[in-house]
Amino acid sequence: MLGAFTPFGADHPLDLPVAAMAARVRDKDDALTAVELVQTALLRIELLDPGLNAFLCVTGELGLAQAAAVDAKVQAGEDPGPLAGVPLAVKDNLAVPGAPMTCASKILEGYSPPTWATSVERAIGAGACVVGKTNLDEFAMGSSTENSAFGPSRNPYDPARVPGGSSGGSAAAVAAGMAPLALGSDTGGSIRQPAALCGIVGLKPTYGRVSRSGLVAFASSLDQVGPMARSAADARALLQAIAGTDPLDATTRPMPALEPDESTRLDGLRYGTVTEFGLDGVPGGEQAQAAVNGVRATLDAAGASSVAISLPLVTSSIPVYYIVAPAEASSNLARYDGVRYGRRAEDVDSLQALYARTRDEGFGDEVKRRILIGTFALSSGYADAYYKKAMAARTRLREQFDAAFEQCDVLLSATTPTAAFGVGEKADDPLAMYLCDILTVAANLAGIPAISIPCGMTTDGLPLGLQLWGRPGSEGQLLDVAERIAEASGHGYVAPSVKGAE
Repeated sequence: MLGAFTPFGADHPLDLPVAAMAARVRDKDDALTAVELVQTALLRIELLDPGLNAFLCVTGELGLAQAAAVDAKVQAGEDPGPLAGVPLAVKDNLAVPGAPMTCASKILEGYSPPTWATSVERAIGAGACVVGKTNLDEFAMGSSTENSAFGPSRNPYDPARVPGGSSGGSAAAVAAGMAPLALGSDTGGSIRQPAALCGIVGLKPTYGRVSRSGLVAFASSLDQVGPMARSAADARALLQAIAGTDPLDATTRPMPALEPDESTRLDGLRYGTVTEFGLDGVPGGEQAQAAVNGVRATLDAAGASSVAISLPLVTSSIPVYYIVAPAEASSNLARYDGVRYGRRAEDVDSLQALYARTRDEGFGDEVKRRILIGTFALSSGYADAYYKKAMAARTRLREQFDAAFEQCDVLLSATTPTAAFGVGEKADDPLAMYLCDILTVAANLAGIPAISIPCGMTTDGLPLGLQLWGRPGSEGQLLDVAERIAEASGHGYVAPSVKGAE
């Protein structure tokens, strides 16, 4: 089926940078075709995914049909787009017609969406080929992908550990080499945290940069779709394809271009270090802090300057987030009632019983927990005490970020307090799980962009992530700085041993 193309090997075409991979597909004189790339990705999924559970659904026929269309355009002398033939994994809360969309929940049993998510449709329009839907925490509520109704995903660097969440399946798929690009969603860190734990790049765009049409809503004022890739350059290529205004999402708005600025230098860069983001005293945080300090030393040696920044309200980010996000989830998830689509309880004697039993059978414990929290926060007599105060604190937090970016170009921190933890290690401690996002949720509350990039490994060979935060609309600058840091530090994607073990 693959001819000379085997699924693994040195200098394999599927391991090329995305721009180089797509350029070869677009070249009529090159033997590489989009169909061969997709076939290879599908074979890698077949070989590797049984041990990782990154995919909930493999869309082989769809991906091959899209690849054949790309090759036909090439042969006809047409340009199939900047992502020509590049295999793409899609988080299973984004709509792909003809494929199941479960959100990793039993309550969406048997559901297939009638329309495309705008972000997926735009990626396909740029030439990408969808090879599967990836695992996630149920309705994107979690930090480990252990809340999936279909079992946890595993970290390619150590399958006994989690890949992070909620976009853990997408992160594991990219890290293991099953797809060079993936789409995730980020409500409180769900792109950046798994990117850090799986040693790849993950970017949460500015709120409104990418359409949410076709993304199943968790917390509508926080959710954003974004790219996951092996490098900042690859992430930029996918973000350029999916970004832009959309009449189907009124929150989208025009923003600065994403083209690379070759004049960007580390010399003269002002980077802010947030006092409240220090990891001193955090159990297991020593190696993450040391990795961040190593990058800071690289920046200083290159001529960048450090600015001490205090953001007092970031210490309240977790409690603010866990009022705002569950409140919006309580409203958004009310639509899953057994009447319109998905799972429907049987042998009930009233409409109220249908609602109650369907939701009890269909939702997992974490989703139920957040619905209860959110419903309480919005209830009569408590909305003023909780929800309105949380929204006021959110506004003040945004103002503190605005003030910080008057003093520096980017902010810098670790992405996660520690490297990947063991499967089951925090499953019975919701608060410990929530604190995994202590360094990421503030970006969602403020609506600003943030990116996680690799910044080294622990002594156990587990990836660590560095997070860069920018002012609204500054994704282009963040990607430029991320590329310069990777060049100066030598840190980047390192293939896990599982990739070549089959």
